[in-house]
Amino acid sequence: MKMKNKKAEQIAAKKKHRELVKKNRRKEVELVRTEPIKIEKPTILIVCEGENTEPSYFRQFRLSSATVKAIGEGYNTVSLVNRAVQLSNKNRYDQVWCVFDKDDFSTNDFNNAIQIANANDFGVAYSNQAFEYWVILHFDDHQGGGMHRNDYDKKINELLKPFGLSYDGKGSKVITEEIFELMDSIDEKLNKNRKYIAIKRAKRNLKKHDENNQALAESSTTVYKLVEELIKYT
Repeated sequence: MKMKNKKAEQIAAKKKHRELVKKNRRKEVELVRTEPIKIEKPTILIVCEGENTEPSYFRQFRLSSATVKAIGEGYNTVSLVNRAVQLSNKNRYDQVWCVFDKDDFSTNDFNNAIQIANANDFGVAYSNQAFEYWVILHFDDHQGGGMHRNDYDKKINELLKPFGLSYDGKGSKVITEEIFELMDSIDEKLNKNRKYIAIKRAKRNLKKHDENNQALAESSTTVYKLVEELIKYT
């Protein structure tokens, strides 16, 4: 009789122990679930010289793990970079990029703008002569030789005509949704995304020039650097 009672006590003790273990496990799960972790997306500020063309292009990037704030300030070269410094001091951004053109600005102004941006740890997406050269590289294998910006609009529209599209470089200067999608489509002859084709061409053309004197690097663009960065967050 005593043996039976002792065995019953052992069974009861084991059962009580199992219930206590289960109870503690439930508490651990509850503690883990009570504090959800909120992950903030990094914010990328893109300060553009142009008030329409560049912002309309960069705002169309659909990023899943970052937030883009592209603004057109109407400033140029050094004054644009100084404006970027002001904006970055007002709010915290994970990255700041300056987008500007060589146009007719002096060699000193253009090169100094790049140096100031680098000193502030800003990214630089310049174009020599203008941003539209980046658009051209999506459709034309331009080799980086001199090409005046006054010829850009005509060239772009020649390239867009087979697709039934046009770029209003004299008026709105907007990269429309249709043009943006075409720039991000597959080139049937090369069987590759036009965006990556443009990146490859821009890199190749840049190597032909003196990296210490970007003002003389015509035609070239480093917009591809910013695009490569944005692609990381898609």
